[in-house]
Amino acid sequence: MGLLELRELTKEYKRGDRAFNAVNSVNLSVERGDFISIIGRSGSGKSTLLNMSAGLLKPSAGTVLFDGRDIFSLNDESISLLRNEKIGFVPQGQSLLSNFTVLENVCIPWFLFDHEGEPEERARVLLEKTGIGHLADSYPRQLSGGEMRRAAIARALINNPDIVIADEPTSDLDAETTAEIMRLLSAIAKEGTAVLIVTHELDTLSYGNKVYLMNEGNLSLRAA
Repeated sequence: MGLLELRELTKEYKRGDRAFNAVNSVNLSVERGDFISIIGRSGSGKSTLLNMSAGLLKPSAGTVLFDGRDIFSLNDESISLLRNEKIGFVPQGQSLLSNFTVLENVCIPWFLFDHEGEPEERARVLLEKTGIGHLADSYPRQLSGGEMRRAAIARALINNPDIVIADEPTSDLDAETTAEIMRLLSAIAKEGTAVLIVTHELDTLSYGNKVYLMNEGNLSLRAA
């Protein structure tokens, strides 16, 4: 069994009187150290799939298993704790809190639940690892788009998760910064942390080991 298992995962919405599946009976297995990319047109269900995979959105049907546990059989507090300790989530777009420094933003997940010790030293190590250690005391408004993505990735790693789930981590970035972010995610996967991303950047697919195509809610493995 994989680290993350999606089984017949479905999310139904209604548009007027018509029901439709944004995600339609998706099956996916993510192993430790995997780097999986999901591509597809806008509106194909990619972000909805990621949000369910991270325990942020309850499916209409199907199962999300994390280390063999059905995430949505847990109560809200237990889901939040599992997500905090095991899943690093990088949402689409700018997600840093503007009134906190970069260092403080990275430390936020540590303080959401009880953890032993202080996170500052680890946060500084992660900022160095992501190439923005010199920006620890800066505020989000002082950062470029690429620097904010790096900070968001560092924040996702602060609790040493088993998987990083990222929604369009390179959107609106130039080619050089995109390559830097993808090399960073690739290095994370090589260290044993699974990486699952949604992307529209076809040039980035070579960084991962598996590519899936999402089309009208259906997920299929893309041939090499």
